[in-house]
Amino acid sequence: MPTNIITTDDLREFKMELLDDIRTLLDQQSEGKLKKYLKSSEVMDFLKVSPGTLQNLRINGTLPYTKVGGIIYYNAEEIQKVMDANRVHHGLNP
Repeated sequence: MPTNIITTDDLREFKMELLDDIRTLLDQQSEGKLKKYLKSSEVMDFLKVSPGTLQNLRINGTLPYTKVGGIIYYNAEEIQKVMDANRVHHGLNP
């Protein structure tokens, strides 16, 4: 089986795509198109990420969640806070 090498540029591009997808999700939520709480399957479908990737985002603390009766829920407002905290401004000095 061939080995794939993932570069830091690949990871950076993935991060930016993921943040853009989350931003779109939150924009839709603010327009009243989405529920306040999303199940894991809904987040995976929207972000087009695998269960493993979503689990990694939970484990490393990137995405906050609540577990009730074995079902994991994500609060869109908390995801917005994550988006704001990780916002990247290209071309601007910090």
